[in-house]
Amino acid sequence: MSATIFYAWPLLMAPTPTDGSQPPAWVQLLPLVILFVLMYFVLLRPQMKRQKEHAKLISAVKTGDRVVAAGGIYGTVTNLKDAVVVLKVADNVKIEVQRSTITSVEKSDPAPAA
Repeated sequence: MSATIFYAWPLLMAPTPTDGSQPPAWVQLLPLVILFVLMYFVLLRPQMKRQKEHAKLISAVKTGDRVVAAGGIYGTVTNLKDAVVVLKVADNVKIEVQRSTITSVEKSDPAPAA
């Protein structure tokens, strides 16, 4: 019996409407709107910013750059195609990876002195 009163305590504390009217609809929707605004600024906006930065990084990759692909594969870019990058990972070892798997550009190899 006492547990039921404990859970109902907040309902007992709520003021009862005197004229039987409801609050305006916008007051009832306000917490939901605030929740969506918070989700936008906490989750969606930073994710869109990271996607734009990654797209800029991928478009700036050029031949000779040392890159890290997904899975931790380090290599030097030897050839660029539309959606594929050819990486030299060791002597006489070249692999093709998708551009979207490039996670970071480490450094650009300096031009050899002639």
